[in-house]
Amino acid sequence: MPMTGGCQCGAVRYEISGDGLATYICHCCECRRQSASAFGISVIVAAKTFHCDRQKVKTWSRPADSGRMLDCSFCTECGSRLWHATPGSSTVSVKGGSLDHPIDLGRAIHIWTSRKLPGVIIPDDVAQFPFEPEEEPVAGSAKTTVPG
Repeated sequence: MPMTGGCQCGAVRYEISGDGLATYICHCCECRRQSASAFGISVIVAAKTFHCDRQKVKTWSRPADSGRMLDCSFCTECGSRLWHATPGSSTVSVKGGSLDHPIDLGRAIHIWTSRKLPGVIIPDDVAQFPFEPEEEPVAGSAKTTVPG
């Protein structure tokens, strides 16, 4: 079953024809700012499986802490952030809250834990990194599951 999602107003819709490669909960300052919450949720998918009519999408680019540029895509109507991508990458980072069906965060990988807000509790048995891991996820690692 493909994953589907879109923006808050419904002007932008997307479909992901493959499985998610990994799910990250990011505690960095930028993800907190863009999500207006304690962290951001990203579902990493293969770029070739991500399909969207981009007529109502605008992209804003910013440097990431890694030094790479990050393209941040959002709806031109309601402003909902939908996905991020690093130019030339084989993956797309879909914003978890934009998916139609909730994802299981039980095995999500927590990154930038060095910047998490006080009081946020991360389970002891999940992968955690104080910063951003160096490698992109590969198929089969920490797969994302979406309830049917």
